[in-house]
Amino acid sequence: MLIKHNTTQRDDGYLDKTPYFQFILLSCLFPLWGAAASLNDILITQFKSVFELSNFASALVQSAFYGGYFLIAIPASLVIKKTSYKMTILAGLSLYIVGCSLFYPASTMATYTMFLAAIFSIAIGLSFLETAANTYSSMIGEPSRATLRLNISQTFYPIGAIAGILLGKYLVFQDGASLEEQMAVMNAEQLHAFKLEMLQHTLKPYKYMIFVLLGVASLFALTAFPKCKVKTDNTKQAPSVGETLKYLSTNARFKKGIVAQWFYVGMQVAVWSFTIRLALEMGNLNERDASTYLIFSFMGFFIGKFIANVLMTKFAQEKVLIAYSLLGMLCLVYVSFVPNFSAVWMAIVVSLLFGPCWATIYAATLQTVDNKYTETAGAVIVMAIVGAACVPAIQGLVADMVGLQMSFMVNFVCFGVVAYYFVSEMKFKAQDKPVVTATV
Repeated sequence: MLIKHNTTQRDDGYLDKTPYFQFILLSCLFPLWGAAASLNDILITQFKSVFELSNFASALVQSAFYGGYFLIAIPASLVIKKTSYKMTILAGLSLYIVGCSLFYPASTMATYTMFLAAIFSIAIGLSFLETAANTYSSMIGEPSRATLRLNISQTFYPIGAIAGILLGKYLVFQDGASLEEQMAVMNAEQLHAFKLEMLQHTLKPYKYMIFVLLGVASLFALTAFPKCKVKTDNTKQAPSVGETLKYLSTNARFKKGIVAQWFYVGMQVAVWSFTIRLALEMGNLNERDASTYLIFSFMGFFIGKFIANVLMTKFAQEKVLIAYSLLGMLCLVYVSFVPNFSAVWMAIVVSLLFGPCWATIYAATLQTVDNKYTETAGAVIVMAIVGAACVPAIQGLVADMVGLQMSFMVNFVCFGVVAYYFVSEMKFKAQDKPVVTATV
């Protein structure tokens, strides 16, 4: 029997009120991709030592993960168009389960390429989930609260991210000296056996995630969800992907939002990818202890979102995000140039300032397009996640050339682009306000 809802859909696809059970269940998807993304940060550290990779090569984990998002977002939007948000989410959960299952052969074959293939497969499922869930969360209620709803849903993300790090901390990383210290005193035979054992540990978190995913998929299958589709004239054909992309290419504000999202997501993932490495470099720690600082980063991310949600009820969202961005730039200068362990703590503060960026940019960018283009426009915004496939690799390359700490200046530039975007949005809204003239 389906769990029903009691809402009325407007012509623009939004609802007259938010169905709370459906909204909470939808928001529970956000920690699922948060866990997968944070596990990548664990894998980067593990693979760098086991496969003896450069910073650049280890960052290819993120390239495989977020490259999948880029390639699948448009096909996912077509599934939404042809079916529904609910069916797209169920497809994404199924593909996510398949990707997790591929860690079984990957841990046995013990090749970096096979692990990248498994990570790419997970990303395919997550692309379906994010393309559907981000847009759906913004639409499942009144349009005036679209940004707030998405920010609330995104607040669930760090819960999953922390869970992913905890799984990696206790199931992938081990006690004792760091991997590099242990491997330095082994002969060739011992080294080979040790590496195989360490790669077997990477499978453990994904075993637990499969069971969680099966439970969530069952709940979605048993729950009725509103369609949230724009009502169209049956005599008129819905715009094709080509028409939509042509329209979006002429929308200046939409294009600025895409650029801002590209730089923001790239910066967020880059900072988190190298936080554990920074803690290892700045302190005498092993991987398990160093991963604790990434947990603090996600806690900061959660707190930053909560504070921003409160601030945005009192101040214009653009002003809040400009303040966050400028403070983030100052913190990144500190991370890059202060040569002691306090730089790691400042990287955690940077994570606090990431809090509201993704959801606010996403919702603001989506609201710049006509309603009939919503599904494809949402997919294009998700495609901007490909910044996370590029910026960590760029930071890894810079780290190999000038050192890990200095490489955090790459993220300084990214935060500058985000600040510029919100300044331009604030100026646009100021110009767009109607001029009030006095009458006698």
